[in-house]
Amino acid sequence: MNPGIRTPDDYIKQVPAERQESMKLLREVINQNLPDGFSECISYGMIGWVVPHSLYAPGYHCDPGLPLPFISIASQKNFISLYHMGMYILPELREWFMAEYPKYFPGKPDISKSCIRFKKPDRIPFQLVGALAARMTPQAWIELYERELKK
Repeated sequence: MNPGIRTPDDYIKQVPAERQESMKLLREVINQNLPDGFSECISYGMIGWVVPHSLYAPGYHCDPGLPLPFISIASQKNFISLYHMGMYILPELREWFMAEYPKYFPGKPDISKSCIRFKKPDRIPFQLVGALAARMTPQAWIELYERELKK
């Protein structure tokens, strides 16, 4: 991570100019739709939304000093990525996203277990991303995380 990146605004400033507006809009739609309780920060070198220690004191099992990650966005070399940990655990959430995507753009999204890759900044379905962000509260994410990932 670039040590000069301390805030989401810092992150967006270092993104290539042709992606900055899409990153700003992606951040904005997530902030507008994410249920109360998540906190925005820099997490793993990306813009992230986490369950803060004030809501989930144990933190992330991989590093309890870190808050529990939920969603992250990043500008990668060849695409903009959105990571959603709920999709990693719930195949039905990923399937819902894949079924909804063609309502916004033809074809299938470039998606893996938790990562959605947007190779063209003008083909990000912002409304759909907002609906995805709204689908899980911090408490629901904590319960799912404890049941499925924290072993």
